[in-house]
Amino acid sequence: MFGRRRKRNRHATAGEAADAALQEEFDGEFGDGPYDESEAPDDGVSRLDLGSIRLPVPDGAQLQVEMDPAGAVRAVHLLTPVGQLTVSAFAAPRTGGLWKEVSGELITQLKNDGARILRENGEWGEEITARNNNVHLRFVGVDGERWMLRGVAAGTEEQALAASEALHDLVRGTVVVRGVQPMPVRTPLPIELPEAIARHIAQAQAQGNQQA
Repeated sequence: MFGRRRKRNRHATAGEAADAALQEEFDGEFGDGPYDESEAPDDGVSRLDLGSIRLPVPDGAQLQVEMDPAGAVRAVHLLTPVGQLTVSAFAAPRTGGLWKEVSGELITQLKNDGARILRENGEWGEEITARNNNVHLRFVGVDGERWMLRGVAAGTEEQALAASEALHDLVRGTVVVRGVQPMPVRTPLPIELPEAIARHIAQAQAQGNQQA
C-alpha cells in the first residue's frame, strides 16, 4: 500500500565522514515508496541506515548532523548541490491522518513567520511550499503504518524545482523502520548514526573542545 506510487542547539557537520563512510555508489532508481520496513524492496539500492529510516543518499550529498543539548541526534540533513534535504519519521496513530494535522499547524507557523504559502496537490497528497526572501521551502508528508514521514527541501528560489524533484526522489526511496514499541503520537522516531560517522563527529567535537 505504501510501496506504490500514487501519482507522479547545535550542528556537527559530517561532510568528511560522509566521504569516508559512504564509499558506495548511491545510484539507480529510488523506487515508489516510501516503504514500511515490512515492504522494503530488494532493489539493489544502497541506503544509509539511520535506525528508524534508511535513506538512498544522492550522489554528491554531504551529511550534516544536528544534535540536541543532551547529545542525542535530532536530525540528519543532506546537503546537495540543489539545496538541503531532510527526512524525518514520527510515531503516528493506526488510523493515519497525522500529516493533515501537522500540515495545518505548519501553515499557521509559516504565515506567522511572514512566509508566502502555497498548498499543492502532490504525489502523496497535500504539499506545502513557502517563500521568504530568496529561501524556498517545500514540505511533503506521507502517512504510513503507525508512522508519518515528513520531508523538507530548502534552497534558493532558482533551485526550487530541482530541490523539489530531489526531495521526491529521496522520499520515494526511503524505508521507515517503525519498530513494535508503543510511542506517543508525534514522537520522533530515534535516529542512530552508523559507527564510522558517529566516531568522526565525536572526534571533531573533542578537537573543538580542546581548541576552545
